[in-house]
Amino acid sequence: SVKARGFHLRTHFKTSREVAQAIKGMHLRKASKYLKDVVAQKQIIPMRRFMGGVGRHAQAKAFNTAGSLGAWPKKSATIVLDLLKNAESNAEVKGLEVDSLVIEYIQVNRAPQMRRRTYRAHGRINPFMCSPCHIEMILTETESIVAKEDEDAPKKKSKKKKVPTATLR
Repeated sequence: SVKARGFHLRTHFKTSREVAQAIKGMHLRKASKYLKDVVAQKQIIPMRRFMGGVGRHAQAKAFNTAGSLGAWPKKSATIVLDLLKNAESNAEVKGLEVDSLVIEYIQVNRAPQMRRRTYRAHGRINPFMCSPCHIEMILTETESIVAKEDEDAPKKKSKKKKVPTATLR
């Protein structure tokens, strides 16, 4: 297995969490292609938990989200893509087979908020906070894809009792 981590990343926690859940369990090559398509707005990230104020899009219908809610979080996708690239180079250094790596574990945590200020009417000042995040992932090598069984092999017959159907007259 191989790890990649990023701390205090200047991207929104909520969108990063949705990006991470979208690629969990994917192969490394498939996940990086998917995230490149998200940056180019060819594929969408389904918004499942943090979906307040998110728009509805036709691309999100493929994911069976409630109300087909989805977005294209470009900054979060590029940062996760960079972490995938880092994990790939870590795997090459370890001598692992890069094409058989699968994202087995990915976690996004909130980082300490950074503080700025915004100036309001009548001389007031309000906080202007950002929500950075920590992202860590573990990729593991999987065995080759399991082959389907031969079609020539005899199939087992089920031993269900046939219930006689009543005929109506």
